[in-house]
Amino acid sequence: MLNRGALRIISLTLVLMLFGVAAIYSVRAQDPPRPPEPKRLPQQQDAREKKGAQRQGAQADELGTPGEDRIKIDTDMVNLDVTVIDQNNNPVANLKKEDFSVYEDKVKQTIENVSREEVPVSFGLVIDTSGSMRSKLQSVSDAAVLLIKQMRRDDEAFVASFKTEAELVQEFTDDRRELEDAIGDLYTSGGTALLDAIIATADHAQEKGKRRRKALVVISDGYEKNSSSKEKEVLEAIKEDEVQVYLVGFIDEDEEKGLFGKSPVKKAKELLSRIADDSGGRAYFPKDLGEIPAIAAQISKDLRTQYVVSYYPANDKRDGAFRAIQVSVNQVGGRKLIARARRGYYARNAQGQLPAASQKKSRGD
Repeated sequence: MLNRGALRIISLTLVLMLFGVAAIYSVRAQDPPRPPEPKRLPQQQDAREKKGAQRQGAQADELGTPGEDRIKIDTDMVNLDVTVIDQNNNPVANLKKEDFSVYEDKVKQTIENVSREEVPVSFGLVIDTSGSMRSKLQSVSDAAVLLIKQMRRDDEAFVASFKTEAELVQEFTDDRRELEDAIGDLYTSGGTALLDAIIATADHAQEKGKRRRKALVVISDGYEKNSSSKEKEVLEAIKEDEVQVYLVGFIDEDEEKGLFGKSPVKKAKELLSRIADDSGGRAYFPKDLGEIPAIAAQISKDLRTQYVVSYYPANDKRDGAFRAIQVSVNQVGGRKLIARARRGYYARNAQGQLPAASQKKSRGD
């Protein structure tokens, strides 16, 4: 028969063994087994292989492969958004590839494809809220809201106002309510820095917009007073950013002719028209506030019913140089047709950047 001392030793040994087992389970509970490596789906594998092939293709296109043809990839393709109207300013549908001609630096290009389909748009509503717009702000706001109501599901927009400087009121969003609320908060005061505002908002559209087609709808009385930028800088910015500009100018026709030259009215109209034309957009000059809803509807339609004319440029150098573009359309049924498109583009490098230290730096960005 065991004495008390032996029993105590056995009991203590059993207790220690139990503590050891408990400790092992505790450690395992805190360090659960690592889950198995997720299995890559076939679609993901295909997508990754496709991206890898595209990267290799881009390198081959940039460097060239000895003994092989150079590989053309979509990043080299120029896509022009083209609006075609007749002499009565009506949009023209059902045109084919053969109806278009594209010249780049006066050299005729081979058009690969022409399509006419609705595509999503990234656009900015840029509203003049200077003191001179006080009596017009409500009608302008109503027109802006009308444009928002005509947004499609994949569209996005931002709202900016400008006085002596541009101010972002609402960042890019597809939420119509947020955009409408932002417009409802606008108020007027101060001077007019129209050119500065166009540069700032064009840059913003290019940098933040997610859609290929980008546009600005600028509503102003057109009288440039406070900008530090010049017209030439605006035109350069639009070319760099590849943004279409639609301008709605509320210009007072009662202004008298200047003593030594053109009237302020004529100067303002010509300035807005040059900016719009150079971008492939359009300038409107309503004589009455009642015209605004129809203009808003026309701009919305114009953005969505453009042709996309695509071609690989004969000059494939990525040298940062500006390439001037001219688009023409053949007569159809005896009608003379007019094509509106941007006047050119900069040949960006393989990384999509503008060489030449970029003019944006010279603008103080």
